[in-house]
Amino acid sequence: MTVIAIGINHNTAPVALREKVAFTPDAMTNAFASLQTVEPIASSVVLSTCNRTELYIQLNDALESNEFLVRWLADFHQCDYDELAQHTYIYQDVAALNHIMRVASGLDSLILGEPQILGQVKQAVSDAKRHDALNTQFQRIFDHTFQVAKKVRTDTDIGANAVSVAFAAVQLAKQIFGDLARSRVLLIGAGETIDLVAKHLHEQGAVNIDVANRTISKAQEIATRFGGQAMTLNQLPTHLPLADIVISSTASQLPLIGKGMVEQALEKRKHKPMLMIDIAVPRDIEGEVAKLEEIYLYTVDDLQHIVAQNMANREQAAEQAQTMIDAQILLVTQWQQAQENVDMVKMYREAQALMRDKLITKALSQLQEGMAAEQVLQEFGYKLTNQMMHGPTKALAQAAQLQDNRTLELLTDALNVNLDKS
Repeated sequence: MTVIAIGINHNTAPVALREKVAFTPDAMTNAFASLQTVEPIASSVVLSTCNRTELYIQLNDALESNEFLVRWLADFHQCDYDELAQHTYIYQDVAALNHIMRVASGLDSLILGEPQILGQVKQAVSDAKRHDALNTQFQRIFDHTFQVAKKVRTDTDIGANAVSVAFAAVQLAKQIFGDLARSRVLLIGAGETIDLVAKHLHEQGAVNIDVANRTISKAQEIATRFGGQAMTLNQLPTHLPLADIVISSTASQLPLIGKGMVEQALEKRKHKPMLMIDIAVPRDIEGEVAKLEEIYLYTVDDLQHIVAQNMANREQAAEQAQTMIDAQILLVTQWQQAQENVDMVKMYREAQALMRDKLITKALSQLQEGMAAEQVLQEFGYKLTNQMMHGPTKALAQAAQLQDNRTLELLTDALNVNLDKS
């Protein structure tokens, strides 16, 4: 069994090319039908995400070149072959297994250790099964892949540390307040970063998420999704005292929250502590606010330090993960070798049985023609032993000629040849 991994990703190809070769759900049926007509292909899996398009292929036999798969990809999407070939990578056998397992474990992702890719690989395998494009042997490869990906997730810190500013802000809030469900959150701004912060907060258990923004409709869009209230920036002085956690990220050129506004909020809160995280550049919260005793103020620089440290931790976890992948690849290659040995034995037995059946058919025909039974049996026995001995005799002669004592020893043991060395 030969395994091939071929494709393009965020490291090798620009988004314009990745868009050209992306597979839509509607295109999958035609893709699998087309792949199944390509003679060397025994099984296929198609993985298509925003950052990568890859084909995982099982070939019946190893080929000198796998460029025909690049040609197929270019033809299917009607794009330029030369352009695609320039950005395509092709891995075979052990290198392919390593790539597939790294992808599923999040080690080849744009954000190291991101968890979504495992679900995407599982979905790709499910699609292949649904289109009858996956045989039992190739399915076993992905069973091993999912085992190691799960082990990487549970036994390393590959996904434990925040590696985006938005997630770092939420993790910081959780470390300080513990149960976010008991804390009231005020988000200032309604851009992509705040939207991502809101999603992370919700995933971590926050249920009271209010949003303030210059344009009320944008604030309303986020607040409605997460069960909070929307307000304008002018309403900040009124709502700030209610917030335990304030996270701000706007495009304002001047601070939106000054020391005086925060002091008034603290008086109304009876000096109950407040966490304030300013992700904006320029800053939304005046630096003087950090001098207030009940305020824990963090800026984007503070979060970047956290992200940098966490990324270093993930890279260390990635080294541990690669060790796990290497061990799993060894198991897969051992299983593959065992399968090949079983197939070899099966082929040998089938060949011997075929030869026997041919001789029996000839012997029966001779008997029907009136040939003496003794003569038929003698001829049958002679031809049977001669044909059975031909291969082993040839191998023994070659080993003796090459003075290959190790092979001679194996052959004589297997053939039960008792050599008298006295």
